[in-house]
Amino acid sequence: MKPGARNLITDVAGLRVGNAHDSALRSGVSVLTGARPFTAAVHVMGGAPGTRETDLLAPDRLVQEVDALVLSGGSAFGLGACDGVMAGLRAQGRGFAVGAQRVPIVPGAILFDLANGGAKDWQDSPYPALGRQALDAAHTRFDLGSAGAGFGAMTGTLKGGLGSASAVLESGYTIGALVAVNALGSVTADAQGHFWAAPWELEAEFGGRGAAQHFAPEFEPEPTKRMGEATTIAIIATDAALNQPQATRMATAAHDGMARAIHPSHTPLDGDLIFAAATGDRPLADPLRDTFQLGHAAACVLARAIARAIYEASASPGDLQPSWQKLYGT
Repeated sequence: MKPGARNLITDVAGLRVGNAHDSALRSGVSVLTGARPFTAAVHVMGGAPGTRETDLLAPDRLVQEVDALVLSGGSAFGLGACDGVMAGLRAQGRGFAVGAQRVPIVPGAILFDLANGGAKDWQDSPYPALGRQALDAAHTRFDLGSAGAGFGAMTGTLKGGLGSASAVLESGYTIGALVAVNALGSVTADAQGHFWAAPWELEAEFGGRGAAQHFAPEFEPEPTKRMGEATTIAIIATDAALNQPQATRMATAAHDGMARAIHPSHTPLDGDLIFAAATGDRPLADPLRDTFQLGHAAACVLARAIARAIYEASASPGDLQPSWQKLYGT
């Protein structure tokens, strides 16, 4: 397993990511879209999720493919970002054909960043416009850290952010992750800033500092946020030809990566959720072996992407938490 050329989810051919944020609002939106509709699925393990159109992603539903996936700040208000993405896709002629109409299929998930010190006194929701801006900005290269849906994110200890990573398997499949980290738990294992995800790091992508030498496994954390204020939302994508049950299993396996990288994760106060996306460019040669390996790779890639989100976050005036770079960067 090695990183893709960009070490981004867009190493999966045909996928693009767009970010948009409002610095005064201290919030933003990230959009994953493709050259054509792609198979999508979802798995939720957090106790406080916020979602839109996720019921469509069950294997027994009529619509099997989507046009985009949205990760947004703004709590429930952020679900409006999907409206802006739908409008942009409709203008492109994209969407599920219903008679003479086309309806873009755009599931989304949100994180809570309403208490991060930004200006939240707006009258009309800014999120539809941010969603449209993010779609219009979609590209194979995009910013990490304090960007997109991770712009105003926080964790239990450090400033949160947007992360991504990729891997190319020996079998030839590419897999990538995109994640906005706004967790209740901690992404670092000690007072020296070592990441829990260090055993899965490739090519010093989040500093190459190695694993913590000492930590307290008996530590009993206290919640630093209230119900609904924390969430890590992610997308795992591959070029493998997965159906919805197989994509759902990949999303489920990817939660192992969240648990490796964030301690604790999947709490009643978090809305932890993972979308899966499969472009279908590479048929499965051996379905049992290939889906087994893709699930393992999904967990590894997501753990790396989570650490990168925190590692790449940048300090800005008014921050309520320090960035990793401010505390530990050299």
